[in-house]
Amino acid sequence: MAQAAQTENARYSRTLFEALIDAAGEQGKKRPILEDAENPALTYGRLIIGALVLGKKLAKFSKPGETVGLLLPNTNAMAVSVFASNAFGRPAALMNFTAGVRNILSAANTAELKTIITSRRFIQMAELEAVRDALAASKTSDGQPRQIIYLEDVRKTVGTFDKLFGALDAARAKAIHRKHALGPDRPAVVLFTSGTEGAPKAVVLSNRNVVANSTQIFTHADGMLGADDVVLNPLPMFHSFGLTAGTIMPLLNGMRVILYPTPLHYKEIPKMVREREATVLFATDTFLQGYARSAGEGDLNSLRQVVAGAEQVKDRTRQLWAGTGANLLEGYGATECAPVLSCNIPPTNTSGTVGPLLPDVEIRIDPVPGIETGGRLSVRGPNVMMGYMLADRPGVLVPPADGWHDTGDIVELTDAGLVAIKGRAKRFAKIGGEMVSLAAVEGLIAQIWPDHNHVVIAVADDKKGEQLVLMSENPAADRQSLMTAAKTAGVPELWVPRRIVAVEAIPLLGSGKTDFPAAAEMLANVDRSAA
Repeated sequence: MAQAAQTENARYSRTLFEALIDAAGEQGKKRPILEDAENPALTYGRLIIGALVLGKKLAKFSKPGETVGLLLPNTNAMAVSVFASNAFGRPAALMNFTAGVRNILSAANTAELKTIITSRRFIQMAELEAVRDALAASKTSDGQPRQIIYLEDVRKTVGTFDKLFGALDAARAKAIHRKHALGPDRPAVVLFTSGTEGAPKAVVLSNRNVVANSTQIFTHADGMLGADDVVLNPLPMFHSFGLTAGTIMPLLNGMRVILYPTPLHYKEIPKMVREREATVLFATDTFLQGYARSAGEGDLNSLRQVVAGAEQVKDRTRQLWAGTGANLLEGYGATECAPVLSCNIPPTNTSGTVGPLLPDVEIRIDPVPGIETGGRLSVRGPNVMMGYMLADRPGVLVPPADGWHDTGDIVELTDAGLVAIKGRAKRFAKIGGEMVSLAAVEGLIAQIWPDHNHVVIAVADDKKGEQLVLMSENPAADRQSLMTAAKTAGVPELWVPRRIVAVEAIPLLGSGKTDFPAAAEMLANVDRSAA
């Protein structure tokens, strides 16, 4: 047992680029391993060479140890850029390009990003000119303008000698990497999650965090995943689920990865499954419903394992996928945990739970007043983040106390050792897998109608997981005004409540604060009366 633990710890104690080199040695450098919707497959060898060549070029724009921003879609270029940054000791901040101008700027400031790597073609296709311009016009904490580096321009500088030296460097890739590497316990990637007031928090994950979680996932799968599998990942890598589970984990374990630029193409993704004969699919409940409804006859037949995370899997989704022959497996995690903490596996796949815990995950369940069974979940393990960087303390790492991360979720552990999620303690809504701060939405609304009281409530939604409902004392409150204000403020459309319910008075506690349970009950009564 002790020897096995030492072996696992050794596998955890690597950088991302070291783990990739090890995988190439185990699987063979000529093995095709990574492709996207437009480009042919890269072998392990070509991926390593590409990371070395690109990494050397990009290193000219930053200092060793300096975090660089990646504003890129799910393509080979994004994966190569992550490994390229890691190869030369630059942590990569993966920017959520759907978050709106304000939040993207806040993220860049929080992580103190001086250099942003992007693509002209991507900026144009995704209509991100406003984001690009805002970043280019902004300044860093030392008053310097941010650099916007386009991959197209970098590629033009790659000549024959660069490629030749890249091939030669690949033969001694570990030695080159070790001259620049920050080490297993130094930052590898920075991801962003919403704070309680809507300002993104930067989640700093070490090399050990990401490599460990990739190993934990594969070990937990216990033979249900292997080198013969073909993984289709449409989830953006700026989400930890798409990064670690959908990309890094399979790459480090010999599974061919196919990246797709958006999960929203409900008709195209089933066709891609069929065309590439994908056997594993990572997605959220919302997207899985869309794929199942849009799929043609036989499009999904090659899939063996369908892994769902980020939001609860609904019974309707299970019904839609029941005839495909694939195992629909629900998992659970948090960005702060790199992200996977638990997942169902075929022998114990139980609806209503998110499966057993992954190896080396330690948990603590603290009692919560008013909750009879279960409690508030805190976790500790090799995959738990180095810490947060906060908007009001840019660049300052705030580690979890004694290594424990408070998930803010209320859970119960069944007699069979399966985790069941009972609810979220924090006032967040999950809409299509995206976390939305109710307090931040209320703050936006208060700016529009400051003379009235308002409360935003999250209610169940069959398609998106949850939707927002605004209860307002303003009888003239209208959704168009909210849409206009959101656009002006540079926040996502997800923040705009789907419904508005006018009420005479918002329930208040004796302290003068909003009584949220009473407000939710008032909304339920309104809906029951209207039914």
